[in-house]
Amino acid sequence: MEFLVRTENLLPADTPDDVREQLRKGERDRAMQLREAGILKRLWRVPGRNATVGLYEAEDPAALHDALTSLPMWKWMDVTVEALATHPQERR
Repeated sequence: MEFLVRTENLLPADTPDDVREQLRKGERDRAMQLREAGILKRLWRVPGRNATVGLYEAEDPAALHDALTSLPMWKWMDVTVEALATHPQERR
């Protein structure tokens, strides 16, 4: 199943720089692992915001939830998920 996932980072502004950098590094590393596993397909930044839009593929919503909650920034993220279905014009 494919999912469109929108995230916004809500890490408090007073988070110490070293903690912020450690979380960013952990987030990058985990995202690369999800890419290698074929779960994270594409990732875009949202200009002007600390937000992303990603295309994920997972067996089911529970598997996607497990992938998202494995991200180090999870507890500071606002997440919106849309399940995607193939449009009839895309079927071959």
